[in-house]
Amino acid sequence: MATIEVKNLDGQKVKDLDLADEVFAVKPNPSLLWEATKAYQAGRRRGTHSTKSRGEVSGGGKKPWRQKGTGRARAGSIRSSLWRHGSIAHGPKPRDYAIRLPKKVLAGALRSALAAKYQENKLTVVDQWSLEDPKTKAFALALSRLGVQPKILIVNDRANRNLELSSRNLAGCQLVRHHRLHAYDILSHDQLLICEPALIRLQESLR
Repeated sequence: MATIEVKNLDGQKVKDLDLADEVFAVKPNPSLLWEATKAYQAGRRRGTHSTKSRGEVSGGGKKPWRQKGTGRARAGSIRSSLWRHGSIAHGPKPRDYAIRLPKKVLAGALRSALAAKYQENKLTVVDQWSLEDPKTKAFALALSRLGVQPKILIVNDRANRNLELSSRNLAGCQLVRHHRLHAYDILSHDQLLICEPALIRLQESLR
């Protein structure tokens, strides 16, 4: 069974924690990670782009010239898509880019992302977030004692106001609750820092 060290905010080892082999000993699946990343980024698109079709462009109600006898090509409106200041043919319209993935695919991608971080030694576990004051300087010092880089994803199991205020001013640092954790969040950060209760809950949900 895989194990990992649990440290306190001073960087000292507290104990060893057993990890579920079904989660952390699996071989990461690049296909699932790609599907989850594509769906996540597609869901972030606003989809508010819009162009005017021929029926939406103002003007052009009168035929520019008669149909025959002028020697010119026939034209029915000055707002044709072929004309300057005309409409846009087959242009983009507001739409939803969201991709719905099955829950098992999302769970498999999250499992692969966690396994990848663990196998690359980029997963750090702390026993608890015992921050007395919301001080960014003190939190940055704790990160340096834990040996983690500034571009890090922090996972907690409950709301912690001091942790939120301490981490939000660090560039590249993102805080997320365990039940909202996505595989893309893990892949987009160099290291993963998670508290022990959140890790235990994640293991139970992904087994």
